[in-house]
Amino acid sequence: MNYRQVHLDFHTSEAIRGIGKSFSKAQFQEMLRLGHVDSITVFSKCHHGWAYHPSEANEMHPHLDFDLLGAQIEAAHEIGVKTPVYLSAGLDEKLARKQPGWLGRSRDDQTCWTRGFMEPGYHLFCMNTPYLDVLVTQIEEVVRRYDADGIFLDIVGVQPCYCQYCVAAVRSEGGDPRDEQAMRAVWERTYMNYARRTNDAVHRHRPDLHVFHNTSHMTRGRRDLAAINGHLELESLPTGGWGYDHFPLSARYAETLGMDYLGMTGKFHLSWGEFGGYKHPNALRYETALSAANGARCSVGDQLHPNGLMDEATYALIGEAYGELEKKEPWLLGSAGIADVALLSLESVIGRGAHEGSDVGALRMLLEGHYLYDVIDREADFSRYRVLILPDHARSDDELRAKLAAYADGGGKVFASGVSALCEEGTFAVDLGAQRVGECAIRPSYFRPDFRPGPLLPAAFVMYEQGQEAIAAPGASVWGVRENAYFNRDLFAFSSHRHTPNPQGTELPYEQQPDPAGSGRHIVSYTVPELECHAMVVLEFE
Repeated sequence: MNYRQVHLDFHTSEAIRGIGKSFSKAQFQEMLRLGHVDSITVFSKCHHGWAYHPSEANEMHPHLDFDLLGAQIEAAHEIGVKTPVYLSAGLDEKLARKQPGWLGRSRDDQTCWTRGFMEPGYHLFCMNTPYLDVLVTQIEEVVRRYDADGIFLDIVGVQPCYCQYCVAAVRSEGGDPRDEQAMRAVWERTYMNYARRTNDAVHRHRPDLHVFHNTSHMTRGRRDLAAINGHLELESLPTGGWGYDHFPLSARYAETLGMDYLGMTGKFHLSWGEFGGYKHPNALRYETALSAANGARCSVGDQLHPNGLMDEATYALIGEAYGELEKKEPWLLGSAGIADVALLSLESVIGRGAHEGSDVGALRMLLEGHYLYDVIDREADFSRYRVLILPDHARSDDELRAKLAAYADGGGKVFASGVSALCEEGTFAVDLGAQRVGECAIRPSYFRPDFRPGPLLPAAFVMYEQGQEAIAAPGASVWGVRENAYFNRDLFAFSSHRHTPNPQGTELPYEQQPDPAGSGRHIVSYTVPELECHAMVVLEFE
């Protein structure tokens, strides 16, 4: 997999004429050189459903009169640039209007991505329908006819769907479509069947060819989903909805999987499909440097104009970033990250969607503290790390409790915040030098440290989130005390604009660390606000 890639979108409406009329091999090559590009993903099929080459498995765009895909591959290969080929797998708008019964459906029977057909937008297909046969035929045609350097299949994943094919599937097994768990089993099987069939469609003709299935987010903890890919492309446009926290979390997790991976950003001021939008060169320099710093190769998203002419301003912009990267490549290729600290991703413990800010808050503290860290899942080897962070809500089942105990017995240190490291019965999974009593009845509470907190003087600092009462074990060193407010804010008892102050002098143990002469290996932060609030943490290694 090459280091300096471009993902060249070409989603082009049938309402536009003159498709590819200005394409020039020489100009295409000139722009790739200007951008210091060594790989470019080019289009077989777009979201509108059109092919950009003669096709028997699909329909060529009605206003294209030559083999654009073939011309792009020839031009790129002539100057040593690789050409993975893109097919829109989940979206095919021309077919959606002919076969609406093959589309995915929400629980309330609405089409997905765009609700109905009376507003502009694409409609998502369900892979549990005959559409999958159509897609497989299109993939095979491309692999047989073109010298592709990879296959990129877009807009896929484990998709919730209540179309009649999925409903019939669950009912045929004696299940009830109103039971989400029963439906989820169908969705999981549908995606794995899609992945098997599309991978087979490629590998029966080109066993060595990498296939990537783009889900727009790599779910931490789902190694089975990662493994269906030949490599990983971490789509993460900071200004396109992913934000600046998303990529480091994904990249530091991908590092642990042993697969090649790249970071995919865009040249756009905002996001995909933006013509005339350009981010500042320094932003693109930062994003490509961030990829390199996290062990990832790079991909920059662009969209080709319908006339086929490459945009010089775009490739000058990309060239500023990629020119710098090209000089650093000898030191980047073959490098591997090292880490002292592991963040056990909450997403890998309790699933995506709940408390996502906890992973982000921990990530920010690690980045700002300049710590060497990995993001890991429950399957990872904990013993590789000196410190293991459990963010906020990482409760322990029997399996995780056993792994934590083995890690602690081997000398590892655990940093647990919120209700992390708690078992279902409310006890700690490892000896944290404290006994949990329960949730603090007063909220918020205050923390008065026994040390000077950075540039600030010691004071009672308000802790906005739910506190936990914990009793320090004999021999534990207490780092500070909790001071409760006078009372909770209530209808008949409130004070000032927000929360009630603390009656100074009422102190309870706040943070505990067992004495170094004892176990000396764990930190519990039990009335600290959740990591998603982005508090400051300092980790000290013995």
